[in-house]
Amino acid sequence: MAETEMLMVFSYDVTENRNRRRVAKVLESACVRVQKSVFEAVMTEKAAKMLADEAACHLGQGDSLRVYAIGAHGRNRCQSWGPCPLPEQQDFYLL
Repeated sequence: MAETEMLMVFSYDVTENRNRRRVAKVLESACVRVQKSVFEAVMTEKAAKMLADEAACHLGQGDSLRVYAIGAHGRNRCQSWGPCPLPEQQDFYLL
């Protein structure tokens, strides 16, 4: 049984510039930046956990990283204004 993909929202608060750049680089590898410290991606919980674990390695004392999972029902109720639309669910991949 395949895992269900959901809209995952990653939000961080990192004090040190060096660590902040490293966390952002990890998240940029799989997500779309929607604000300076907020990223979104459509992925499974397992993929989000692996990505968050990788990003969390760069957190210092007092820093935080939050991951919010928004299922299909909640995603249908999401709204977005501005230049960054919500990520669309894809049924195919281009290689």
